[in-house]
Amino acid sequence: MPRIAVDAMGGDRGPGEIVAGALAARSGALTPILFGDAGLDAHGLDLHETTGVVGMHEKPADVVRAKPDSSLVASVRAVHEGSADAVVSAGNTGAMLAAGLLELRRIPGVMRPAIAVPIPAQNGPSVLLDAGANADARPEHLVQFATMGAVFAEEILGIGRPTVRLLSIGEEEEKGNQLTLEAHALLKESDLDFRGNCEGRDILRGAADVVVTDGFTGNVVLKTLEGTIRTILEGLRAEITASTRGKIGGLLIRPAARNLRHRLDPDTYGGAYLLGLRGLAVIAHGNSSSRAIENAIRLAARGVEHDVVGRLTQRLEQQAGVV
Repeated sequence: MPRIAVDAMGGDRGPGEIVAGALAARSGALTPILFGDAGLDAHGLDLHETTGVVGMHEKPADVVRAKPDSSLVASVRAVHEGSADAVVSAGNTGAMLAAGLLELRRIPGVMRPAIAVPIPAQNGPSVLLDAGANADARPEHLVQFATMGAVFAEEILGIGRPTVRLLSIGEEEEKGNQLTLEAHALLKESDLDFRGNCEGRDILRGAADVVVTDGFTGNVVLKTLEGTIRTILEGLRAEITASTRGKIGGLLIRPAARNLRHRLDPDTYGGAYLLGLRGLAVIAHGNSSSRAIENAIRLAARGVEHDVVGRLTQRLEQQAGVV
């Protein structure tokens, strides 16, 4: 039964929302363990008392060392110490990365950890990475990100041999900046099922099972997609409720609209894996609802059950010719 450490003090909506998500996720298949203030109402969940909170705007590298008993750092440390199998936090993303590097350390051979986010594409989810861990990257980093994304797609999304594409400004091989040109050449020589470049407009259409880019571009793409999806759904709802005719039509399309909203809602997946560490970490959105936290905890549990860290370690060793 996976034990999931949950940073109860991270996130914009307050501890109550985090606790509610953990309660909803609790089952015979997983055990959430809360990390938070002594006065927190845990509603019967296990509570590991902590004495500090990492703010969203604090400098990650400094705060991780200055607040070793904060809820964020202590929950990550629990994975290192073996009292938890994975950690979930909706707190400061940079601090999660810094705490992961300090407490969990990188898998041997990993140059940079990467954030892997499930994207609700047209014919099923695909994986976008890096979604924000590395603002700058080298071509060899992108090849390793693609490998990590392929393991994610295989183990979590159940895809046999994931296709990989490189995000660029055109599908042609010669298009892109120096990073994408060099990464394209390396990906062609890899053992991945690389299908060439793709453009941003094709991501939601299901351009590939894995879409790889640097962290700066990936984070911009992710937030653009989230904002666009939210704006379109809210606009559709406003149009439907604006007139009697719209309300009648809304009743007819309600089942289809509900299914579409569920498929496109970021809360459906809840979080993103921070891949490349020796322990499993899931980063949830800072504004996560209780439903998003619940799904992030379940996502972490699936990663434990499928031994994502072990599978990734094995794949990287094979690539390096160690085994």
